[in-house]
Amino acid sequence: MNRTGEVHRKTGETDIEVSINLDGTGICHIDTGIGFFDHMLDAFGRHGLFDLTVKAKGDLNVDGHHTVEDTGIVLGQAIAKAIGDKKGIRRYGSMILPMDEALAMCAVDLCGRPYFVMDAEFDAPMVGDFDTELVHEFFYAVSYAAMMNLHLRIITGSNEHHKIEAMFKAFAKSLDEASSFDPRITDVLSTKGSL
Repeated sequence: MNRTGEVHRKTGETDIEVSINLDGTGICHIDTGIGFFDHMLDAFGRHGLFDLTVKAKGDLNVDGHHTVEDTGIVLGQAIAKAIGDKKGIRRYGSMILPMDEALAMCAVDLCGRPYFVMDAEFDAPMVGDFDTELVHEFFYAVSYAAMMNLHLRIITGSNEHHKIEAMFKAFAKSLDEASSFDPRITDVLSTKGSL
């Protein structure tokens, strides 16, 4: 069984298509017009073992904000579709992931209640053609569109590329764990009986 989600969203600022297969092998086709962002989404798909396609056209003549934020919204919606009714999944996932001098922590709860906390500072305003302020905007959008509780923290790090990439990879590994099945869970993992 492949759990997939496909979403197309078009506004006056962006036109974005995302498809994700949570039970894939990490095959990615990414084109957002922002090189570093493409690299991060590719890392997310490959390290989460998600098959991921992202096609985004945005008003990059203004800046990258709308493209990055709206991609987060569409990716979050696609993740929610792919996860489905959440029966049998672990619900929680976490990872502490190193990348050279950088160490990122991520924790995910697929609880149906969106909340986002990020503890990370970036000294450089840009990495390539990517505005580092948009890391927060992207993950905030994903967490609320997917209705997940998402915590991200940079524990150590000095290189902005390494810190951001460690965050994307830690999120991938955490989401993979949270969305994976446990044969001991026969319904949803909640005392309420629903998520």
